[in-house]
Amino acid sequence: MRGLQVNDFRLEEQGRAQQISEIGNPEQVPLDIALLFDISSSVSQKGFFQFQQAAAASFLKQVLKSGDRAAVFTIADEPKLVQPLASADVAASTIVRVPAATAPVPTAFYDTVAAAAKYLVTNSADRHRRVILVISDGDDNFSSAVRDATIAEYRASQSGAMSAAASRDSLRARRSRAVNDVQKSVQQADATFYSINPGGPSVRLNQISMAAQTAMQSIAESTGGNAFVPGAEADLERVFGEIAAELRGQYLLLYYSNLQSPAGQFRTIKVSIPAHPDYRVRARQGYYPRQQQ
Repeated sequence: MRGLQVNDFRLEEQGRAQQISEIGNPEQVPLDIALLFDISSSVSQKGFFQFQQAAAASFLKQVLKSGDRAAVFTIADEPKLVQPLASADVAASTIVRVPAATAPVPTAFYDTVAAAAKYLVTNSADRHRRVILVISDGDDNFSSAVRDATIAEYRASQSGAMSAAASRDSLRARRSRAVNDVQKSVQQADATFYSINPGGPSVRLNQISMAAQTAMQSIAESTGGNAFVPGAEADLERVFGEIAAELRGQYLLLYYSNLQSPAGQFRTIKVSIPAHPDYRVRARQGYYPRQQQ
């Protein structure tokens, strides 16, 4: 919904109303995007992979203006930065040259998202908008949070020291902690998280795939983003178009907190539009204050 003014919004931090000083124009705030491209064997069917590359490259050219930048990471057995922050043309050219996996490749999804968040903290200016856009099914089997313990538990289950059920429960718990850690990394980076799952509707037919999609949805909701599951190949460009429209049409609310709390302590935020209770507001759930220099 366009045309809203400062007085239309209500913003609370830790349950206390805050005074919004102004609404920023997203067209005037530089945008830095970290685009994460999954090249693992679970999502790299050749024809569709190339279609994803073309759609992602087109998206960057559509959404990035002069002064905006994009970095490109690949998701496989470890995070790999294949293109540091650069213009739309440079980043798009890199994307279409990324090769798909030609043999089974494990997926360090959590490690790559965390690496992208850390990269943005280090290389993106404080006043820039930061976005992490992931093209992946989110199914992680090789990040540090799960890999080493999984191997140890497998050996324990094989020797009879741990039951298969106990091993599965432990794996679920570790993945849950890993998702929470990744979510915190993205929030600390002041980044908005979007995901596009190329698996399509079939992800809902598999518990592991659905758990991975739910995890991406949780990270997206906590940062004011969204998690998409295109219904078919033809829907992919539409999804990229929706994300582009959101990035161009966001409301950037500026306020100065009237609360005092230690740096590093998460502060919750709630945004509403009291005059239009039927409007659905999607905003970050909070932030981590930075240490004063």
